[in-house]
Amino acid sequence: MRKRLILPILILAAIVITSGISAYSGHPASDDRWTELRLKLVESLEGKGISDTLVLHAMSEVTRHSFVPANWRAHSYLDRPLSIGHDQTISQPYIVAYMCQALKLTDSDKVLEIGTGSGYHAAVMSLICNMVYTIEIVPELGRSAAVLLDSLGFDNISVMIGDGYQGWEEHAPFDAVILTAAPPQIPQPLLEQLKVGGRLIAPVGVDWQELVLINRTKDGYRETKLLPVRFVPMTGEAQRKK
Repeated sequence: MRKRLILPILILAAIVITSGISAYSGHPASDDRWTELRLKLVESLEGKGISDTLVLHAMSEVTRHSFVPANWRAHSYLDRPLSIGHDQTISQPYIVAYMCQALKLTDSDKVLEIGTGSGYHAAVMSLICNMVYTIEIVPELGRSAAVLLDSLGFDNISVMIGDGYQGWEEHAPFDAVILTAAPPQIPQPLLEQLKVGGRLIAPVGVDWQELVLINRTKDGYRETKLLPVRFVPMTGEAQRKK
């Protein structure tokens, strides 16, 4: 697996409304069993319309159980969100794959993620993209994600602890921006840090949200509504600007 990292962090969220693979029970699995479950999950994602080979390969390589708290680890390869503490979740695998596929990520892309959570989504994108910059507003999650990503050898992920509303201007412009928590509306600084030709994907709304894809063109921004979702809310400045 290609890996890289810099320093590591917001929340994850997770969504949707699709059936998962059948549950399994018992204690933590062996490495072979984890691999078997992960590949079964990836196969199920193909059955749900995920066809991007780069995304499928990354999902098959990243060990989701490494990013799941011990008390939820036995459920790591079910297609469902899981709690990671601090009222946050690790996103449903289908949604992670769907968002990556919708962004049409490539190996030259520089990506900004708002909401590191446990680091899983950043890890998946790092196997596709050139560089991932990720911001986490919950300090405990940001620090633990940075340490974990480093320990797993991901060296093209840079994590910052802070409010993602203002983005990361130092590294802008970005080829892609992804929000893993839902703002009432997309923060203007994130739109401005998207390069012309770039793509942004985000859940937008309060109680119920819609996943939207925004393409920046030389004439402005084009928005496409994708599907209804439910993510944890984006906190910090986004909530103050409702």
